[in-house]
Amino acid sequence: MKTITINEKKYTFDNEKNLLEVIRKANIELPTFCYHSELSTYGACRLCMVNVQGRGILPACSTPAEEGMVVVTNNEEIREMRKMIVELLLANHNKDCTSCHKSESCQLQTLARRLGIHKVRFQNVRKPEPVDFSTPSIVRDATKCVLCGDCVRFCEEIQTVGAIDFAHRGSNSAVCPSFGKNLESSECVYCGQCARVCPTGALTPKSDVSPVWNALSNKNKTVVVAIAPAVRAAIGEAFGDTKETGTSAAGKMVTALRTMGFKKVFDISFAADMTIVEESKEFADRFSAGEKLPQFTSCCPAWVKFVEQYYPDMIENLSSCRSPQGMFGSIAKKILPEMYGIKKEDLVVVSVMPCTAKKFEIKRPELSTDGIQDTDFVLTTQELARMIEESGLTFSTLERSAFDMPLGFKTGGGVIFGNSGGVTEAVLRNVLAKADSNEVDEFSFVRGEDGIRETSVKVNGKDLKVAVVHGLGNARKVIRDIRATKKYDLIEVMACPGGCIGGAGQPVYKDLDVRKKRTKCLYENDKVLELHKPQDNPYVQKLYKDFLKEPGSHEAHECLHAKHTSRKRLAENPFTIHKGIDEKHLKINVCFGTSCMLRGSQKLLKQILELVDKKGIKDTVEVQASFCFEKCSKGPVVRIGSKVITKCTVELAEKAIDEEIKTIA
Repeated sequence: MKTITINEKKYTFDNEKNLLEVIRKANIELPTFCYHSELSTYGACRLCMVNVQGRGILPACSTPAEEGMVVVTNNEEIREMRKMIVELLLANHNKDCTSCHKSESCQLQTLARRLGIHKVRFQNVRKPEPVDFSTPSIVRDATKCVLCGDCVRFCEEIQTVGAIDFAHRGSNSAVCPSFGKNLESSECVYCGQCARVCPTGALTPKSDVSPVWNALSNKNKTVVVAIAPAVRAAIGEAFGDTKETGTSAAGKMVTALRTMGFKKVFDISFAADMTIVEESKEFADRFSAGEKLPQFTSCCPAWVKFVEQYYPDMIENLSSCRSPQGMFGSIAKKILPEMYGIKKEDLVVVSVMPCTAKKFEIKRPELSTDGIQDTDFVLTTQELARMIEESGLTFSTLERSAFDMPLGFKTGGGVIFGNSGGVTEAVLRNVLAKADSNEVDEFSFVRGEDGIRETSVKVNGKDLKVAVVHGLGNARKVIRDIRATKKYDLIEVMACPGGCIGGAGQPVYKDLDVRKKRTKCLYENDKVLELHKPQDNPYVQKLYKDFLKEPGSHEAHECLHAKHTSRKRLAENPFTIHKGIDEKHLKINVCFGTSCMLRGSQKLLKQILELVDKKGIKDTVEVQASFCFEKCSKGPVVRIGSKVITKCTVELAEKAIDEEIKTIA
């Protein structure tokens, strides 16, 4: 242990990654916008400046802690510096704070209050920009961005998607999708983690609260709702009660939802049980035949879209099973209209999810029947909390109620779906119970916090190789290993760190211990339930008997499975960077897909533009950015005239340009 002096008091420290972590360990909360322990150190906001004796003012986030340091975290100079920074941010900030989605959790508001800023002395020179409502999952309001870069780094470092980045310079600097397009036109997978780490209201989950209230107000509609397992682990946080979790929170949510006017309240964990029954059957068939392995789970819509965009050749490895939400919506629309004596079009199905990508999932055409969506609306945990508040209900004082049957009964295997590793554990409970009839309730070897966890278990004398993955960057690593001949049989992937409990629709958190508490909650919920294996759910068994016959049947495939399709963006929709004005001109297309971007296509595009200018052929050449040439492993890829050049360099491009220019001269 080493010693450091902070504000004239001595503290010990050990392996903290920087001075900021040491100061926070001493229970001093330095203000920051751009620092997250799960991301790289960026040092953009400069709010965490401290005075280090002998060195002057330094950013604590990028300064290593050293033995004998003498640090002052708060004096007049530092306070004035922080005030100036926040005041300048406020000057260019959209100030509709009272109606902002992040009003209660906005870090800019919090810091302005902490620093005693009551008046902004500077003019707003920022041009107004339209709000981007293009996606069903996320809303982007550039006028509220403070350029901290948290969203950019999470999207690039953790998810390896890179849907947004910095653009322009100086006072025109902005965070936006490529070429200033909207989010829907980018490679965003709608995981929403950018919105989770955004300190202001620049990125927020898209709200469906108003249309749900409208449905509840329509006397001609019967509105039912189903709650995802991870929601019960976090809803209490929205009301300042971190102990209100699990069965208790679920019971209070049921009461609240019934009070709001929902006809029936069900549990998505029921559909999670059904998902495991179907997925286990699918996996057992693949494993015994040795075909289409490894089998990837398909319950996370952000992960599914990720595969469809970047690895369409591996779509067959995805389980064809719908997510629990997808299965629930299908079954609800199939059996509830007759049960309630109503028309199918008069049934409104709402789900409460920890996830923003689920809002995108329900729009997929394969999750509709005869043009009617199986699930009509998705509310996040945050939105449910807001509706409870709007109703004037005090969550902590609500009585507990039971879920409605038959779609409200679940086993522990369905509940643990909300944790990373939970799907795999539920599958193993099913598969191994069938294999050797032993009562197995826990598979602790698939639990944990590591982004990639691997294990091997025996099934009927065969080694079953399993991987559990959370975070899309880790998923990309695993796929890379598979391409390098590493063998797996079953791989669970969830896009959000920690799984659904860490979803972007959950109450906002910064302390990573929050995820541990949510995970613990679901495993404890599993322990108190009577049944732990999804195949033992009597209502699932009855559903098969009455409607679906057996797992894997034609009827089951019609209701519970879906096809996935490639979402590769093709070269038919290029973006023009430089337009040639001659009647005959040479077209150059540079691939800007993520794989090519990672291999240097952005730099290459700049070099080609400089080359065209240098050669004096600007009027004769048109340069476009395209997506994509389906040669992702050979990037950067460039098409010059009729020639497609893989692993292109500026030298290869120059040679091709010289040759092609001759043909149009």
